Amino acid sequence: MPPQLARTAGARSTPGCWSLASRALGLVLTVLVAAGCATAQSQAGATPPRSPAPAKPSPTASPSPSPSPSPSVIAIAPPPAGLPQTRELPSASTQVFADEMTDLWTAIVTGNTSVALQSFFPLSAYQQVKAISDPTADWNSRLVGDYVLDIQAAHSFLGASAANAQLVQVIVPSPQDAAWIDPGGCYNKVGYWHVPGSRLVYRVNGQLRSIGIASLISWRGQWYVVHLGAVVRSTTAGIVDDPSLGTGATGPPGGC
Repeated sequence: MPPQLARTAGARSTPGCWSLASRALGLVLTVLVAAGCATAQSQAGATPPRSPAPAKPSPTASPSPSPSPSPSVIAIAPPPAGLPQTRELPSASTQVFADEMTDLWTAIVTGNTSVALQSFFPLSAYQQVKAISDPTADWNSRLVGDYVLDIQAAHSFLGASAANAQLVQVIVPSPQDAAWIDPGGCYNKVGYWHVPGSRLVYRVNGQLRSIGIASLISWRGQWYVVHLGAVVRSTTAGIVDDPSLGTGATGPPGGC
């Protein structure tokens, strides 16, 4: 019994007062009983707590030219071997080009050069383009060899910050700066589009920086890297093309 009721029931009083006390006690008990019933009914009618719903997996992020802190490699289908060149001017806005640049940046920040071969001018295309005695050997030894050295040089240039460097954008000069290289130029027997001095713009330690892509050339309407650090070189070491604060400058026009 609550202490207040104990004091009320145990108090000495006259018979009249006892009658009043009895009625008061009965009223209090009635109120308590009613409250208890209401509480029981409320608990009985309450909706039982729901079990927490299982967490749904987050949707997979769409491929992007900006790698995450843990860069990924995007599979890129090679062009069909044996098909001829076209005069289609490539666009830098395609998903395939974005995937190529993602793979190239992944190679630069990790130092794993093999993942960037998907971004490089294909051997099957080079065999059709070059008017030299052994284009396969030239592609493997000179072109890919220089490309690997330049990726390693860019990785060393980023140093300890390489893992935190995130690609922001790739700036390709405007179509007006692209030049069609006719057959017969630069030891070629098939023409192609060429654009010099594109920029890989990245952010590291809160600062916007960029390095260049010396030369992009086309095959069947798609851009590929053919020279990363330099077109013409006087060293056997890798080269980082025009590292700059900010986005840097594209170009200059010319070359092949």
